[in-house]
Amino acid sequence: MRLDRTGQAEAFDALGERYDEAFPHKEGQVASAEWLGASLAAGARVLDLGCGTGTPTARQLAEAGFEVVGVDLSDGMVSLARKQVPAGEFHRADIADLRPGGPLDLGRFDAVVAFFSLLMLPRAEIPLALRTVHHLLAPGGLFALSMVEADVDDFSIPFIGESIRVSGYLRDELRDVVEAAGFEITGESSYTYAPATADVQPEVQIFLRCRRRPADDS
Repeated sequence: MRLDRTGQAEAFDALGERYDEAFPHKEGQVASAEWLGASLAAGARVLDLGCGTGTPTARQLAEAGFEVVGVDLSDGMVSLARKQVPAGEFHRADIADLRPGGPLDLGRFDAVVAFFSLLMLPRAEIPLALRTVHHLLAPGGLFALSMVEADVDDFSIPFIGESIRVSGYLRDELRDVVEAAGFEITGESSYTYAPATADVQPEVQIFLRCRRRPADDS
C-alpha cells in the first residue's frame, strides 16, 4: 500500500504550541490515562502513538512512574515532547515504521495509547494500524483509543490555520473495526468537545478502553 502523508506532518510542525492552546481541556485523555494508571503494574512500558506535544498524556504517564515511549510523524511535535517530558523517550516515526519487520523495532509494550492519531490515516490503513498495535502489545496488553465520530475518509479540513486530512467512523462501525483487529472492548465513553478556536468545529470524541483479546495472547 502506498502511504500518502503529504502535508500532514508539516501542518503539525507549523502548529507547534498552538495545538495545546486550541485544545486546552482533554478530559477524555486524562481519564483514559488514569484508567491505565490504575490497571498497570509499576514500571510498565507504555507507547504513546501520535504523542503530539507530550501533554497531557506522556507527561501524565511518566509522572505515574511508567516507562513512556512516544512516536509522532511531526519533528516539531517530537521536539516539544522531549522538552516537556524529559523522562520520556520520543521518536520521529510513522506508525507504519512499527509494523512487524518494519524499520523501527521498539519492542513490546504493556499498553498503547492512540489519542486522535489514527484519524490522520485513510480508512484503508486504519485496520492495518490496529493490527500493528496488536503486534506491539504484550499478552494481556491494554489499548486506549480515541477517535472523532464522523463518517469520513481522508477528508480535508481546515485546522487551526492549517489543512489536514482526517478519517472517522460512526460509533458502531468503529467498534467493529477495533474488535476485528483482535481487541476486546472493556469500556467506552464519549465527550462533546468544542475546541478553543473558530476554525475547528465542535466534535463528538469517542474513547475506547480495550485489551488484547485473550485468544490472541500468544
